[in-house]
Amino acid sequence: MANTWWELQISCEPDLEDSIFWRLEDFGCRGTASENKGNSSFVRAYLSTIQTQLLDLAALSLLLRQDALCVGLSSPSLQWQLIDEEDWATSWKQYWHPQEIGDHFLINPAWLPLPETTERLVIRLDPGVAFGTGNHATTQLCLESLEMRLSGVPQSFVGTSGKHEHLVIADIGCGSGILSIGALLLGAEKVYAVDNDPLAVQSTISNAALNDINPERLLPALGSVDVLTKLLQNPVDGIVCNILAHVIIELIPEMSAIAKPDTWAIFSGILLEQSKAVADALEENGWVVATLWKRKEWCCLNVRRS
Repeated sequence: MANTWWELQISCEPDLEDSIFWRLEDFGCRGTASENKGNSSFVRAYLSTIQTQLLDLAALSLLLRQDALCVGLSSPSLQWQLIDEEDWATSWKQYWHPQEIGDHFLINPAWLPLPETTERLVIRLDPGVAFGTGNHATTQLCLESLEMRLSGVPQSFVGTSGKHEHLVIADIGCGSGILSIGALLLGAEKVYAVDNDPLAVQSTISNAALNDINPERLLPALGSVDVLTKLLQNPVDGIVCNILAHVIIELIPEMSAIAKPDTWAIFSGILLEQSKAVADALEENGWVVATLWKRKEWCCLNVRRS
């Protein structure tokens, strides 16, 4: 079989791991995983040789060094090798393990057995080539924010089925579907999930089936907010959006148009130095930032309509 994938191997300080995951995802990597080796982190990532040349890898190496310099940490070491399709599809999975997030969630790789006993809400996940394994700080912050939001819904709003009756959420840039599934496990009635990447939409559909989610409760579609406006019969109660800061800013007017006067939203994928620009754009469009949660250099804005 032809060598069709680059396997990147990055050794770095643990505090650099989140920014490296973000940079790799932004660069188009398909599948990432990490493990601890002593006082260092070892990250693996995969890039298609069709889209990536040696000069691109050299440019990525420079970007990683610049990112480390900006936060005062040692430069990471980047190496690469060619592997075939079959190795790419399986190799990174061996480094991804079950992970507890927040007070309620356990992310369980689909290829591993479920825990025999746990009181947590288990999300079985095979991200495939989509972003969203639970490893990244932004995904963790969004899941923890969903816990806060849905745990705080008045009990009168929760039906006998355990669902938050009529609570409809939009997941914009759904990736693997991890946030959509998390919201449904916390009791949301329905989630509309959109992504511009057809592979992400397929990943969301597959992961919904892995978690026995009723197809009528999770509705994935290819596209962005413009597609949501055609799918929605009424404005949504909540929005989750874990993408990049400049894209969030561009979409805020469209997202405001699908919101009720009391809609809440969770925005992440935002570096700390970008948070003011996002907050300013939100306030200009009638949103109030209630809390800013941060983890390392990333932050998550919990907002509501003013």
